[in-house]
Amino acid sequence: MANLRGRFLKGASLAVLFGLGAVSAAQADYFERINTYPVYKTLPEGADLATETVAEIIYASKDGRTLVFTDSPGEDIVFVNASNPLNLQPMGRTALGGEPTSVAVGTKAAYAGVNTSKDYINASGHLAVISLEGLGITAKCDTKGQPDSVAISADGKFVAIAIENERDEDLNDGAMPQMPAGHLAIFDLDDNGMPTNCDAVRIVDMTGLAEVAPSDPEPEFVSINSKNQAVVTLQENNHLAIVDLASGEIVRHFSAGTASAENIPVTKALMSDASGSTDNVAREPDAVAWIDDERFVTANEGDYQGGSRGFTIWNADGEVLFDSGNQMEHLGMAHGHYPAKRAAKKGTEPEGVAVGEFGGETLIFVNSERGNFVAVYKDTGAEPEFVQFLPTHVGPEGLLAIPGRDLFAVANEVDEDGVRAHVSLYKFGAAAPAYPSVVSAMDPEKHAPIGWGALSGLAADPQDANTLYAVSDSFYDDARIFTLDISSTPARITSYVTVQGGKQAKLDLEGISVAKDGGFWLASEGHPDKELGHLLLKVGTDGTVEEEITLPEELVAQAQRFSFEGVAEFEMNGETLVAVAVQREWKDDPKGMVKLAIYNPAKKSWGFVHYPLDAPKSAAGGWVGLSEIVSMGNGRFAILERDNKGGEDAAIKQITTISLDGVTPAAYGEELPVLEKHFAMDVLPAMAAGKGWVLDKPEGLTITAGGRLILITDNDGVDDAPGETQLIDLGPASRLH
Repeated sequence: MANLRGRFLKGASLAVLFGLGAVSAAQADYFERINTYPVYKTLPEGADLATETVAEIIYASKDGRTLVFTDSPGEDIVFVNASNPLNLQPMGRTALGGEPTSVAVGTKAAYAGVNTSKDYINASGHLAVISLEGLGITAKCDTKGQPDSVAISADGKFVAIAIENERDEDLNDGAMPQMPAGHLAIFDLDDNGMPTNCDAVRIVDMTGLAEVAPSDPEPEFVSINSKNQAVVTLQENNHLAIVDLASGEIVRHFSAGTASAENIPVTKALMSDASGSTDNVAREPDAVAWIDDERFVTANEGDYQGGSRGFTIWNADGEVLFDSGNQMEHLGMAHGHYPAKRAAKKGTEPEGVAVGEFGGETLIFVNSERGNFVAVYKDTGAEPEFVQFLPTHVGPEGLLAIPGRDLFAVANEVDEDGVRAHVSLYKFGAAAPAYPSVVSAMDPEKHAPIGWGALSGLAADPQDANTLYAVSDSFYDDARIFTLDISSTPARITSYVTVQGGKQAKLDLEGISVAKDGGFWLASEGHPDKELGHLLLKVGTDGTVEEEITLPEELVAQAQRFSFEGVAEFEMNGETLVAVAVQREWKDDPKGMVKLAIYNPAKKSWGFVHYPLDAPKSAAGGWVGLSEIVSMGNGRFAILERDNKGGEDAAIKQITTISLDGVTPAAYGEELPVLEKHFAMDVLPAMAAGKGWVLDKPEGLTITAGGRLILITDNDGVDDAPGETQLIDLGPASRLH
């Protein structure tokens, strides 16, 4: 395996990606998520909590006890008391009368860039100076254009603002140039933190520098070192400039150049496979941060025509000291966080970077906006060493290292489709990473980690206590059965087979059970509007469909969208039977009753019983349904029952038990017997233990050959979802008896 690592991911530093052991014997400190704070909790009393709120760019006061971030739709700067990072409390909001684009905090004031542009041609904006004492605006200084990134020098003498004057992407397909040109704005601060040139901002002209659209520079991000030199990214121009803030002179500028990445997903097919490469793609860096006075790091998100899917470390002369190549892409693939819908565009889309010293080491943080993760690296002076993979909420934007308090913060901006924007806090000092719980091994044929995600069903090998099988659902084009080795932490996906050969090409696998005569039983959820049948499949160990079993036609006519969700082979009265759980009520079911379908392979017949669902308990409403069924022997089963709510609205994530002993399943058309269920376990506490957004989909449950009860969550392919996969050992299955 060591040779494979060296071939496909430069350097042994990424061994953690596959083994996730300690980086070295000397380094045993990691970050652990300690809080996920919803932005809507900062709304004033009486406000509608459904109001859209976001956290985009985040900063902290000098003592690290106040967090400050932008809320663009609210046109506010938000202040949060972080004295107790486990219990964040809102301090107040400052209305700006325009869109806040960025914020930085000095000793006595916060400095916000405010966009007041009427359109793309009439670009305007100002710097708002906000007192930390009363949170009121004490000055508004014209920036002569539309601000983007704001930075303050460590000595408190300068505020530098990237004035982007962004282009209209709908005009000529966003082709450049589009006037007016952007620039760098500099304000000089006095000892009280007030701009001395509020009425006469110093402007650094940045036209004529780049090879790409030199007449239309669009400065994107700015960072200041201890020599009061600002490095500025001109993202769309694929260029970088270093400006001396005291004189306002450009001391150096250079192209951001191109980078390549081998063995990564690049096609529109929905699967995280290493299907190709990118060659000499313009980096188009977004965020930038100084590592020290002579080196800085960029996140190469791309915008206009590029985006190299990685990050680059530079020296102040413009030399590339390190480029991550395919590392961010492979991290996303290995951890199930690859945004497959973006494979043909910009992949994991690294956007933000931050640098901070923790435990005596300089750490570099790079986020993936689309993969919902932060990659943590240790600066070595040469090739950085990968340390840790941190899960975030949806749409991580701003990153902030707070070394003085051993904290790291992420602002997550997505606030839509039931997912709320959050600020996440991580504490340095954990003995081992708490995440991930599942990673994949290298695929020797693809020269990349095995791509995976959307694990929707789980089964245990009846002979090997360390082997599990999982299936992926219809988010991906191919239906797969994955083999997991759970002998160590995290569990490792070691191989997979693709399900193929059936009459229905597209499958939505939601359940899996090991068949005693070899191969697997699979449950594929139907969808009447998409012409997907409700299928029970018998497949071989190589994934070949051997039998495709359908329901009685008169029952199919009663079907709804939410159908087969779990499957379990079991023995009863000398017969081998297969139970299939239907997720929600169909047209012919009484409200609150859902079917369990019992198939007899020998007789090729179906019988049915009713399972009584709990009523929704969440204040947000929603529905309750089944996600899994597991045989416990002797006609007894464990049922995974859940609501469709996540975060603070999650209320029902539970395991119940039922028995078919003495129950005769009825043929369709007859009155169905109603099972008696017994509450066995609330799995919400285990799901919330990671201090993140409580995931709405615990989808797989199984009992290992060693008698352990294992739960897995579905990450929805990182599509408008956090992307985390939790594989949770719930303890001995005897707890259910």
